[in-house]
Amino acid sequence: MKILISNDDGYKAEGIIQLAKSLSQEHQVIIVAPNENKSAASSSITLGRPLKPIKVSENVYSIDATPSDCVHLALCGFLEEKVDLVVTGINFGANLGDDVIYSGTVAGAIEGRFLGLPSVAISLASWEGRHFETAAYVAKKIISQISHAQLSHDTVININVPDVAINELKGYQTTRLGKRHMSEPSIQDKDDPLLYWIGENGKEADNGIGTDFHAIANNYVSITPLQIDLTKYNEIDTISEWLDGLKL
Repeated sequence: MKILISNDDGYKAEGIIQLAKSLSQEHQVIIVAPNENKSAASSSITLGRPLKPIKVSENVYSIDATPSDCVHLALCGFLEEKVDLVVTGINFGANLGDDVIYSGTVAGAIEGRFLGLPSVAISLASWEGRHFETAAYVAKKIISQISHAQLSHDTVININVPDVAINELKGYQTTRLGKRHMSEPSIQDKDDPLLYWIGENGKEADNGIGTDFHAIANNYVSITPLQIDLTKYNEIDTISEWLDGLKL
């Protein structure tokens, strides 16, 4: 299988290096990734300037671009060969609950799914980054079985791996996204009161059994199926009734 690998931490990040090393044991991999950290880029696409892929080494390319740019460009003209699967990561830090809205790693996988390929995002759920090899091992195990998964065409798989040694993992859990409290307040810059830093993510709010937060807290690999369609179908009739009373 030929796998396109990207991320939002940059092509030099330990996570993507470990991921490529692990998957290349069984598959042909090609890396097309940002030239530097593009965390929290979400699904942004660069339209105001051209993009230039730079060959770093055999089957490794960097671009001054977002993760979505990298996947889009790779699949829409840059790569001549056919790709079978998109895998993004291994992200340095969790992508749990509301994090997926902002995540460049998840966005790269979503872009792959937009373009018709099965796609997987994988993250190491810690800011310590001690055990990328564990996440790489998990990625290889899951990818080896992905051809047997009867997933619908619009599904993206979001994987979070506890930052522990492989022998400390308790197993795999299929989960739903949890939720966070509102973000921490923005912080005024110490040197320039006109500048502000975005506050940290909010604390866990919905982290009960069945959520991705709960799985990670208990040393399980969290596997959450994500959908691209954001339509809230159970509100369509409510909106329609409300609009019936409006006149142009």
